[in-house]
Amino acid sequence: MTDPIIIGTVALDSLETPFGKVKDVIGGSATYASIAASFFSKPGILSIVGKDFPKQHIKLLNEKGVNTRGIATGNKTFRWQGYYEFDMNEAKTIRTELNSLESYKVEIPEDYKNAKYVFLANIDPELQLDVVKAIKKPELIVMDTMNFWIEHKKEQLLKTIGKADILILNDSEARQLFDTPNLVKTANAALKLHTHAVIIKKGEHGALLFTDNKHFNAPGYPLENIKDPTGCGDSFGGALTGYLAKTQDISEANLRKAVVYGSIIASFNAEDFSVERLKSVNKSDIEKRYKEFKDIREF
Repeated sequence: MTDPIIIGTVALDSLETPFGKVKDVIGGSATYASIAASFFSKPGILSIVGKDFPKQHIKLLNEKGVNTRGIATGNKTFRWQGYYEFDMNEAKTIRTELNSLESYKVEIPEDYKNAKYVFLANIDPELQLDVVKAIKKPELIVMDTMNFWIEHKKEQLLKTIGKADILILNDSEARQLFDTPNLVKTANAALKLHTHAVIIKKGEHGALLFTDNKHFNAPGYPLENIKDPTGCGDSFGGALTGYLAKTQDISEANLRKAVVYGSIIASFNAEDFSVERLKSVNKSDIEKRYKEFKDIREF
């Protein structure tokens, strides 16, 4: 069974960091999230690409166990061009071409509708809400977003957040959405919007998990070689959702483990451009780094 279902973008990215540059490589929130989820479960994508999208990228997703029947085909693929300076926590956008994404209407394969777990990766909140309405009996809805939707579609975004069980934001987005510099206050405000848990990503400094009367601080993994942080947040959310779908346990204790596994996959992703590092990661690599995370937190 295909589970979880992931809606987001599938893109062609061109970018430069202090450690190199690439052109027209596979990217997009759903791409990173679905490959990350595939280490734990059998995800399916909902997105759109153009006729210009290389077939080998679809083949890669399939080889990773990702169901791509929910990827529609339009005229031209969504493209993003950007760069990073030595502050690798923030991407600078040079150009965004929405292309087929601009007119995208979600079409959900019938078997996707029976999924129990859903990850609403970064995309228009109205499309996210369309997916929520189409899934028959979801047991867990995890949601990510970005500052663009906070600025331009805040009302629709808040409506979608009200349907989510777990909300994922980075620290600047959390402050912007709830108009406060205090992350504890932002978490409490988000929890009042129906969410069971709030996760605030802090880039290389880890992630914060908030539930009712509980708080967990996951460390960042101390990477020596960082090439490209693009997709790390998407990888985090996809891996977290995939792990929860595998274990079918959303207790606070298991959420902590899911956050750590999300951080692990995100740390691997940062070690190379696009999804190159995720292509070679295996389960023993993941478990080795999981043990290292436990050592980091032991005192």
